[in-house]
Amino acid sequence: MSKLTHLDEKGEARMVDVTEKAVTEREARAEATIRMQPETLRMIIEGEHPKGDVLATARIAGIMAAKKTHDLIPLCHALNLTSVKVELTPGEDGASVYIETRCKLSGQTGVEMEALTAASVAALTLYDMCKAVDKGMVVDKVRLLEKKGGRSGHWVAGTHDGTLDGTTPGTTPA
Repeated sequence: MSKLTHLDEKGEARMVDVTEKAVTEREARAEATIRMQPETLRMIIEGEHPKGDVLATARIAGIMAAKKTHDLIPLCHALNLTSVKVELTPGEDGASVYIETRCKLSGQTGVEMEALTAASVAALTLYDMCKAVDKGMVVDKVRLLEKKGGRSGHWVAGTHDGTLDGTTPGTTPA
């Protein structure tokens, strides 16, 4: 197991120095799911929610969050993202929204935290916009799906450490 990079030799928190790292293409994908009552999802899909286009608002919130990750997570670097995508898909179960995010850049450090932050904030925005009609919504399974680039190369969830459930992205385990 690798050592924690955000701790110095004294065990104190620090921002990782990436000065000497090569600039490479980097990309990360993350997911989140928000479960809700079927009626809540119906209102969202049919555009009947009193707050307007809930999915568009969550998409914009996710994009904005990726761009502000360094303001939210203390030791993250401020990054010049070249692409942020947030896709929201109503679940086949009729009671959830699946969120998948993708962040890209050419830089000296990865974009995993930006992808995870985008997925989390998009889900939280859906919760915020729909809480008046469904307080029991559950944000679930926020996780990194894939990262590419940098020294550690290409990583895909469920293929390296065996600790994840191995479900297909966008599905919920039974």
